[in-house]
Amino acid sequence: MSLRHLAVASAALTLAGCIAPVDYGKIRHADYVADPRCAATAGAPVDEAALPLFFVTSRLPDCRSDDIRLLVYRGDRVRFGRFAAPRDVETAGKTQFRTPMAFQQEGDWWRALQAETDRRQGRVLLYVHGYRETFETTSKDAAQIARMTGFDGPVIEYSWPSQGKVLGYGVDETNMYHDVHNFRDFLRSLADKAWVKEIVIVSHSLGARLVIPAVGSADRLSRRAERTGNISNIVLASPDIDRETFERDIVEEVLAPDRVALGRRITVYTSLKDRALAVSRAVHGYPRLGSPYCFDPFEAAKLKAKGLPERCYPLEISGLTVVDTTEVSRGSIGHSNFLRSAAACRDFIDVIADKRTRPERVATHLPHVFRLMPDSANPKPDDNAICNRTPGGEDD
Repeated sequence: MSLRHLAVASAALTLAGCIAPVDYGKIRHADYVADPRCAATAGAPVDEAALPLFFVTSRLPDCRSDDIRLLVYRGDRVRFGRFAAPRDVETAGKTQFRTPMAFQQEGDWWRALQAETDRRQGRVLLYVHGYRETFETTSKDAAQIARMTGFDGPVIEYSWPSQGKVLGYGVDETNMYHDVHNFRDFLRSLADKAWVKEIVIVSHSLGARLVIPAVGSADRLSRRAERTGNISNIVLASPDIDRETFERDIVEEVLAPDRVALGRRITVYTSLKDRALAVSRAVHGYPRLGSPYCFDPFEAAKLKAKGLPERCYPLEISGLTVVDTTEVSRGSIGHSNFLRSAAACRDFIDVIADKRTRPERVATHLPHVFRLMPDSANPKPDDNAICNRTPGGEDD
């Protein structure tokens, strides 16, 4: 067995059998939220200029001190608020990475979102994070998406109780499924607003498993009188979802012909160098949508015989585009190329801007699959500058 395969197998065994479950902690959860600041009052002022971004969270907050934090535990209810890009701050003599934030009463939050949406083009961007994230790391990514894309509307981060730990995958997966109800109800409420003309959804990793069923539910249960296509542009970055399940189920609802006719489309970013999804494949037994790994060795052999890369993708589905970032992968894990790689960032920016094609995309033998290749004139681009990143927090 190669060292690479041994490392993946070892990590898979660790994830599958050696994860300590999250414990309740030494503090009663009710004590974390006893302070009135955990329940924002109607009309309470929020510095919207200092906190320009929106969040919705099912995480349990800790309101025992001036430095309110969102924890890894499930919350007692869904909360709403505003935030800004996290930064290093001095707390108790230590430098810590913190997200400036404030809770907002739900009705006030929706009114503020409408005001911001009305000032723009009626577009809203919703970001749903994946595995191994804290509120700080996912807020950092949401703020980067807002900067990098220059999105012309409000940006919302939906934060569910991921553990922020490598060995927290099992708990993350459990909490993600537990949160399906919360996210479904929120997305449906957002899609039902007459003033929301277009919702752009960006999900990363495990977030795809929240997004896909919630979109289908919003389609079925919409209270809007007219047939709407306002959930139109869906990006699945490194999606940790079973590829075959996605192929089987997606046409029935999310990419049903009537939805595609209204302009709905899905862009999938995938990479064979994604080590996180290689581990997920080993744990679950089947390939993930975010990795072009060939589960069928006979299919791989056919591709090799034709002189093609041994990479396998979802079937061609109307409204689906797959962008392979293997050749431009960045980071030690390669699980966040849409935020780390210059080529992938440029492509992602255009997708958010509703551009359907890019000259940098290289066609493959499949009409719905494209590859991103290094620029021969600039083989080492400034990834951080192009992706508009700022220092701080963890990386992949």
